[in-house]
Amino acid sequence: MSLQAVKEIEGVLLVDKPKGLTSHDVVYRLRRKLQIKRIGHAGTLDPMATGVLVMLIGKATKLSQYLMSVDKIYEGEATLGVVTDSQDAEGEVLVTNPVPELTEAQVRETMKTFLGDQYQTPPMHSAIKKNGVPLYKLAHKGEEIEREPRFIRVAKFDLLSFASPKITFDLHCTKGTYVRTVAKDLGDKLGCGAHLSALRRTGSGKFLIAQCVTLEQIEAMSLKEIEQRLIPTYEAAPRIVQ
Repeated sequence: MSLQAVKEIEGVLLVDKPKGLTSHDVVYRLRRKLQIKRIGHAGTLDPMATGVLVMLIGKATKLSQYLMSVDKIYEGEATLGVVTDSQDAEGEVLVTNPVPELTEAQVRETMKTFLGDQYQTPPMHSAIKKNGVPLYKLAHKGEEIEREPRFIRVAKFDLLSFASPKITFDLHCTKGTYVRTVAKDLGDKLGCGAHLSALRRTGSGKFLIAQCVTLEQIEAMSLKEIEQRLIPTYEAAPRIVQ
């Protein structure tokens, strides 16, 4: 296939991001595979997270702002009693607390308090910028500044399993919700602190994990096979832009 034909590829490719890669790493590997530069994604996943990463190929990049604004679904794990500076397993441990005797019923009741509209204070270890500088760079210098709370909505926060100190959960929330902050706040409400120890995005808007393919599968595919996996731009677009 000619280079010109390769450049005409467009659509949405649903990738199951592996642990340990940044979202940009996935962009880089797809650019190398497809030999095109116009590739982006609709919603960053941290390196420790896995799951649905909506990749935008060619002209589909124009959908970025619309597909980033959709609600997200996650399965996560919080570890009680261990507090980290980043609120997740990639950070430095700040303190270890004893975990109180808790029942599943107590955990479920506490989780119910997170439902609905609310304001969430973003963590210092985030890409949000203050005077042009990402907060995580300030955090690495030991600085902590006041952050503007952000409006979020939690539609579902259900307990999947509880084997102290581990809690696994199902979370449905609006874009911009920091799941690690939810885990940290849950630990605070349970009286011992916590951090997010695992995270998997299982849904992004209408796209679900069952529709995704792994990077390894993509890199083993022919160009024609990849094209067959692409969701057309018109089909991927939310109704508001159709």
